[in-house]
Amino acid sequence: MHVRRIGTILSAVALTMLAIPTNAHAAAVACGGGVSTGRVAVNGCISAQRGKEGRIYTREITAYVKARNTGPRAVNLSYEAFFRVVDGGYWVKLGSGRTYVPAGGTAGPTEVGSSTRVCGPVKVEIRVHARADGAAWSGWSTAGTAQCQT
Repeated sequence: MHVRRIGTILSAVALTMLAIPTNAHAAAVACGGGVSTGRVAVNGCISAQRGKEGRIYTREITAYVKARNTGPRAVNLSYEAFFRVVDGGYWVKLGSGRTYVPAGGTAGPTEVGSSTRVCGPVKVEIRVHARADGAAWSGWSTAGTAQCQT
């Protein structure tokens, strides 16, 4: 009886997920150069999606992390992402998290955090670093975008 109820719920969730429309303005994810921690290669990635609040045009800047494990064992990976406006800006933490990366496998791009900005003629960038269990923090992987490109 419980198995049937769980199956019904899972089927309803699956059908709901199929019915959700995709966003016509979805932004592409662009990744920066790779860095490593232990046997895990890490890339910081960024996307910028257009928006509008009233008469003000905005950009939703989102940071992602992508990881590839070249080792023979799975690892847990901790990561952090920061954001700044390139000209004179300071780094602000967007988020952090943990993920499991299987042996010889990949994880991501996984969203780390986002920031909504008013459009302006400036370039923004994110930077991401990571640490596999038992390893040191990686260097920084950066990625950038112009906030209001069309």
